[in-house]
Amino acid sequence: MPEGVPVRPGSFVVAPLGPVNYIAAVWRRPQGAPAPKIPRAKLRALLGVLDDVPPLPPISMDFAEWVADYTLTPAGMVLRMMMSASAAFQPPAPRYGVRLAGPPPERMTPARTRVLETAENGLIWVKSLLAEAAGVSPGVIDGLVDAGTLVAEPLPDTIAQELDPSLLRATLSGEQTKAAEQLLENTASGFTVTLLDGVTGSGKTEVYFEAIAQALSTGKQALVMIPEIALTSAFLARCEERFGARPAEWHSGLTQSARGRTWRAVAKGKAQLVVGARSALFLPFPNLGLIVVDEEHDQAYKQDDRVSYQARDMAVVRGHLGGCPVVLSSATPSIESLVNATQGRYRHIPLRARYKAAGLPDLKAIDLRKSPPERGSWLSPVLTEAMAETLARGEQALLFLNRRGYAPLTLCRKCGYRFECPNCSAWMVEHRFRHRLECHHCGKFAPLPEACPSCGAEDSLVACGPGVERIAEEVEALFPEARRAILSSDLTPRIADLRETLREIEDREVDIVIGTQLVAKGHHFPGLALVGVVDADLGLAQGDPRAAERTFQLLSQVTGRAGREAIPGRGLLQTYMPEHPVIRALVAGDRDAFYTQEIAGRREAGMPPFGRLASLLISGTDRAAAESHARAVARAAPPAETIQVLGPAEAPLSVIRGRYRFRLLVKAPREADIQAYLRLWMADAPKARGSIRLAIDIDPYNFL
Repeated sequence: MPEGVPVRPGSFVVAPLGPVNYIAAVWRRPQGAPAPKIPRAKLRALLGVLDDVPPLPPISMDFAEWVADYTLTPAGMVLRMMMSASAAFQPPAPRYGVRLAGPPPERMTPARTRVLETAENGLIWVKSLLAEAAGVSPGVIDGLVDAGTLVAEPLPDTIAQELDPSLLRATLSGEQTKAAEQLLENTASGFTVTLLDGVTGSGKTEVYFEAIAQALSTGKQALVMIPEIALTSAFLARCEERFGARPAEWHSGLTQSARGRTWRAVAKGKAQLVVGARSALFLPFPNLGLIVVDEEHDQAYKQDDRVSYQARDMAVVRGHLGGCPVVLSSATPSIESLVNATQGRYRHIPLRARYKAAGLPDLKAIDLRKSPPERGSWLSPVLTEAMAETLARGEQALLFLNRRGYAPLTLCRKCGYRFECPNCSAWMVEHRFRHRLECHHCGKFAPLPEACPSCGAEDSLVACGPGVERIAEEVEALFPEARRAILSSDLTPRIADLRETLREIEDREVDIVIGTQLVAKGHHFPGLALVGVVDADLGLAQGDPRAAERTFQLLSQVTGRAGREAIPGRGLLQTYMPEHPVIRALVAGDRDAFYTQEIAGRREAGMPPFGRLASLLISGTDRAAAESHARAVARAAPPAETIQVLGPAEAPLSVIRGRYRFRLLVKAPREADIQAYLRLWMADAPKARGSIRLAIDIDPYNFL
């Protein structure tokens, strides 16, 4: 330690490791552990302490150690997630904006006039935002600054604005009022977990806003986790309307500077309410009083790389460690949460009616065996007729297909050649709008060829199967006058573009929406009357124990976008399996029957939440070496009466990014200490060498 400098656990310091200086955190010695006996000659002095950076609160250190222990990950990797805002550890750079303060310049232009009209409210503007709002280039702003018309002033802190929990309380329905009262009772003191289980459009957000207001009124911080970055803009606007100021936001779309300012505001307790993605859970909250996990069933809460964790479950752990209540909100709860609620571990608040008495959409299955699309098409005449009727009434229609691009497979009709990714065991997906073939696993892409690379035949390449781009092409031919929008991460990679498309849909500037699962994530489209699911069977053909659950949740969410206000909603599901339990439950609106059957199947099979799983993925650049190591690891598994080790088997996606993959699956009863078993196993297992890698995933969600 530097002499005379106080350092405590959680302090951030600069440490020399070899020739490189690193920002590090001082950690506490494990309770009862003896002091390490290291010769003083081998010690080097810390280069300094970052006095202006708030230290990690003890609860964050507790949480990091718990996550590391549960996921079998080094604590340093968890700490790295907590330090992901690199700008937080640098001196804050001064931020300046511009304000209208001087006389107009001698030479006026239309562009300058627009800027002065936009800035006449007297507010301090970020230069780029003022240029965007006025529709001018940043150079116009700089010219007005040089002329003295605009003056530079320090920007106010917009991250740590004061929120008013008593402001603009929404008018709740009778059912919402009862739910809010029950939720406030649950979250009044100490740790509890409440499942807020309401149909789409039932007003769950307004209900848990009351719990947020209660936490803020007691001086506590609150965190709301949402699964999709695109939702943050609309959600932040709702928070601002409810609490009078914009909350802090946290997600990968922010600049490093913005992430650094948010990190510091959270650590100092100045950010009262944070809205963010799953990683927001690892921010250094010193006074967290409420955690809300919105759309708690969503797969986006599971992280698979580096530290593999399920953010919904870790939110419950964070609440338990910090003694703060947790609210899980969803229209289609995960089976894990629903079972915990029925068994009394979680409290359960159902909301069964839509707000303002709006009705749930009327769902029907289109049996494609009886009403098939025309040759070369993908939309049944039943669906296209319903779309025509919807458009004639001036209402919006949405077509959902959870497949990006134009076609999932391109082949040569003459020789049968198929375009396969050279790095992965996957087909190259055609993206016709971008004029290229692309692998969705490693990102490899190539231009669309004019001839077959195998036999050289021209005009022989054919696209097999539909993606959203192909559906959009068919819609354009059927309804040439209709205004169309495609919601897909490939075509709207920038968050700003995606948010603008969502605004256009909400403002009814679009007639037909064609989208992937992006459209299912909590959006509110007031004019949407019809949802057509192009392939309702798509998610059911996977070797995944959660396939039925995921399909039911996804289709329930996407069809739930329809009829959320005064317009009656309809949903049409194109399927070759109308008798499948998932399709039957959706059409009948019998959610309870589906969950009852699915839970019974999980219990009988001993699958989560009635059993425990862990995945071991062995990969390497040489197939034989990877398989040999996987078999050696399997042989080292300790014998256990109640724990099964399955495999090794080649993963369904056997090659990704040039790495051959083999999977072992550990299956254990719920009460088993699967982490202790894996630690014992890994102590005796052969160590990975060369290109071989072994990744452990506790509670896996991805089986490909």
